[in-house]
Amino acid sequence: MHRETMTARQRMLKALDHQTPDRVPIDLGGNQTGIHKFPYQALLAHLGIEAELETMDAVQQLARPCEQLLQRFHVDTRYIAAGAAAGFDGTIVARERDGRLWHDLTDEFGVTWSMPDDRPYYMDVSHHPLAHSSLEELAEYPFPRGDDSGRFQGLRNRALQLRNETPYAVVSGIAGVVYETCWYMRGLPQWFIDMLTQPEFCEALLDRTLQFWLDWFRVFLDEVGDLVDVIMIGDDLAGQTGPLFRPSFYREVVKPRQKQLVQYIRSRTDARIWYHTCGSCLEYIPDLLDNGIHALNPVQISAEKMDPSELKAQFGDRLVFWGGGIDAQHVLPTATPQSVREHVRRNLAVWKPGGGYVFNNVHNIQAGVPPENIVALFDAAYEYGFYD
Repeated sequence: MHRETMTARQRMLKALDHQTPDRVPIDLGGNQTGIHKFPYQALLAHLGIEAELETMDAVQQLARPCEQLLQRFHVDTRYIAAGAAAGFDGTIVARERDGRLWHDLTDEFGVTWSMPDDRPYYMDVSHHPLAHSSLEELAEYPFPRGDDSGRFQGLRNRALQLRNETPYAVVSGIAGVVYETCWYMRGLPQWFIDMLTQPEFCEALLDRTLQFWLDWFRVFLDEVGDLVDVIMIGDDLAGQTGPLFRPSFYREVVKPRQKQLVQYIRSRTDARIWYHTCGSCLEYIPDLLDNGIHALNPVQISAEKMDPSELKAQFGDRLVFWGGGIDAQHVLPTATPQSVREHVRRNLAVWKPGGGYVFNNVHNIQAGVPPENIVALFDAAYEYGFYD
């Protein structure tokens, strides 16, 4: 019978330092490690837990897991997040378009995200504010202020409460989205055209988003840089089969901006930096390490060249893998609970030696995943995650 000998925070810090904790830390509840509202509600009913549905991410329609569920699954993380600027109106507005009811959210950058009422699974971008803008118009576009004090109201008190009154690792919500914000504003097809025809537009827009996040992190780290254990940043760089755009463009244009942000964060805090990119990102792992990140998420093991054994052998001494607990495309949604358990057992046998691993599903648990499989996922992570 296994027994825990560490607090959740001790466990997490050991794993992040590539040392062997008592068991593998377990994560649930972040913007990329969360659970969609529909499977969350089914899971609560399955477990007999009574809790109100609270949406913590409107775009992805993610539920904020209740404390009872987090304790049931032995989750070692608790999240804090900054908010919107003072005066920002993030109201979701219902509008009729083409005979269909839509729910629209316009963010601080002027990007509108929309979800159909008859299929309320998540929001997609429906308006790109810079879709037709020139370089001169970009210079005049009113960006939000990253250092608006309203974003960080009460943040330190929330972090202090987690740090002083609970045993859990304190993890930030996602931030530092330097690259993806650009194509949200421009539109992906036009952004890809820009890469080839006017890279100076890309550089100018990247500089604006970088400055936003540098300003944001200056205040964030003033407030809680001494209290958080893990800081989450990220931009999707890869798809199912490899990079989403030319690696040369990444290395010449995107990477220097990302590296500047990572190095700034590292200069201000001892927190570990967790970088999110979906897909077959093997090509970019050396670059991300060079930027200064500590952990990679979600480790999409169903993508090409993302075999756990090869990744662990090649980078396991330098990179913490955060995720990769199961094939979330082909196993978690459709397999039996016993198959889910076996898949988790096999993956943990690869990931856990020597520390450097935090358990999570690959990205968020999506609509349609049976509650029995979610229980099997986390129960297996706990059972097989102990170090002998």
